[in-house]
This record gives sequence, structure tokens and C-alpha cells, in this order.
Amino acid sequence: MKFTDDQIADIGEEIIKVLKSVYDPEIPVDIYELGLVYDVQISDDGDVKIIMTLTTPNCPVAETLPQEVKDKVAEVEQVNSVDLELTFEPSWNKDMMSEEAKFELGML
Repeated sequence: MKFTDDQIADIGEEIIKVLKSVYDPEIPVDIYELGLVYDVQISDDGDVKIIMTLTTPNCPVAETLPQEVKDKVAEVEQVNSVDLELTFEPSWNKDMMSEEAKFELGML
């Protein structure tokens, strides 16, 4: 079944809600507001590709955080499959955080 643009937009909104429920254990802000998610692509078949990074390559959750993201996004209704690509190019920096995240961490 092929999804319409509206359905893909709805799936995208659900994915963002899920991403906002995943936290870096060392920072009390979700990975979406931290700017760790670089891109989310959704095909009209419901296949999702996520490109994300970690705060550092040696992040203590390097093994578990990407899998948690993949598992949670896979639970979104109408998501067919999830391909997660971890990248360190460009490397994450605090300028990638949302205003909300900066406020939460007392950086504003």
C-alpha cells in the first residue's frame, strides 16, 4: 500500500513524538531537541530512514541509544521498516540544540 503525502506527514509527526520520548541519559533533554537527529526520511511504503549522531563518539550509550530509537520508531503505526544510520559528520555541537533545550540546560 502506498501512503499519500498527508499520511506520510502524519507518520512523520508520530515519529517526532517518539523521538521526543528518547533521552540521552546524561542530559535531561530529549534527543530531538538536542539536535541529535539530523534527518528522517519516510518512503510512500512506510520505510523510515533516520540519520542521527551522538553527543560524542565515545558516548556511554553508543551501543544502546540507536537501538532504542530504532525500536521505538518501529512501533509507530504504519511504519514498515526502520533503517538507522549513525554518523559523526558533521560532529554534534551545542549550537544544534533547540532554544528549548538550551533554556532547559540553563544556556540562555
